[in-house]
Amino acid sequence: MDFEPTDEQRMIRDLARDFAEGEIAPIAAAIDETGEFPYATVKKMGEIGLLGLTTSADYGGVGADMVSYVLAIEEISKVCASHGVIMSVQNSLVNYGIEKFGTPEQKQRFLVPLATGQAIGAYSLTEPQSGSDAANMRTTAVRDGDDYVINGRKSWVTSGPVADFIVTFVTADPKAGHGATMAVMVETDRPGFARGKTEPKLGIRASATCELVFEDYRIPVANRLGDVGGGFKFAMTILDKGRIGIASQALGISQAAYEASRTYARERRAFGQAIAGFQAIQFMLADMATRIDAARLLTLRAALTADRGDRFTLEAAMAKLYASETAGWVTDKAVQVHGGMGYSKEVPVERFYRDARITQIYEGTSEIQRLVIARNVLKPA
Repeated sequence: MDFEPTDEQRMIRDLARDFAEGEIAPIAAAIDETGEFPYATVKKMGEIGLLGLTTSADYGGVGADMVSYVLAIEEISKVCASHGVIMSVQNSLVNYGIEKFGTPEQKQRFLVPLATGQAIGAYSLTEPQSGSDAANMRTTAVRDGDDYVINGRKSWVTSGPVADFIVTFVTADPKAGHGATMAVMVETDRPGFARGKTEPKLGIRASATCELVFEDYRIPVANRLGDVGGGFKFAMTILDKGRIGIASQALGISQAAYEASRTYARERRAFGQAIAGFQAIQFMLADMATRIDAARLLTLRAALTADRGDRFTLEAAMAKLYASETAGWVTDKAVQVHGGMGYSKEVPVERFYRDARITQIYEGTSEIQRLVIARNVLKPA
């Protein structure tokens, strides 16, 4: 298995790195402090192709492979994890789902503006009572002629406060479990749709997250993605790709925390020498580097498996589990290396520490990833 990037993959990685360092780095700390959604830089991300990176060129995307996607999200997330998750949701959860399950007409209508950054997308599966229990939905879609009438409430919708289109999962019959679920394209400018409270989050604060409220919200049947009853499979298929995106985000956070710690250890002096000379610090840095490398290899393996067209559920779950827990561990040690300064907003490791925590929760908690992995490894030979 060759992990050396191709010229095209290297070019996309460098594009993302240059954009992150030139456009995002100057505002990263400020938007974390204010929680302001970065409209201007997100628009620029769309203009240079980062919001349609893996979308086919037929629908306005770049048509890049998953390895390029992993490399690009890591570079963006090294600088700002909020931008990283905005990019991940748009590519993995929204564009990918429309391209895989949508009709040609739906792709032209929704995917083209999303892939080119003219529209912002979101993905809405979770409800207040369901969480990881994705089959336990209560938001209903009742057929009324050529329309669906939707009622209910969704929660924890990343980019929900700013989205133009939202891939939303509903049920035709709450008593039927996932057998009655379906995905629909919600247009946020229609009557009956409202955005609930914006969540005051611990980390990724510039990535806007909110509840959605539907009260007799009406959309045409033509907005349904796939078949009635196919929603659960649709959601799980999309989440596999989303998990690669979150693994890549976790990698970026980890790499940034490690690099900041290495630099600080070389510069900070105590007891007459740089603290990098103390074995305790050396061991923390050695473990950081090793865990990050292992997480990167797992993530690249998942991306390569997806690029081959093989099923990648197991590989994505392993990558997401290990990379997210690595991010939690690495950022904790980064604060420790920095000592008192690591607890201060004057240095970015405090932000990395907060941003890392969510990677173990969204796109399936670590516990869900372990269930997915266990089911796969315990299958009969």
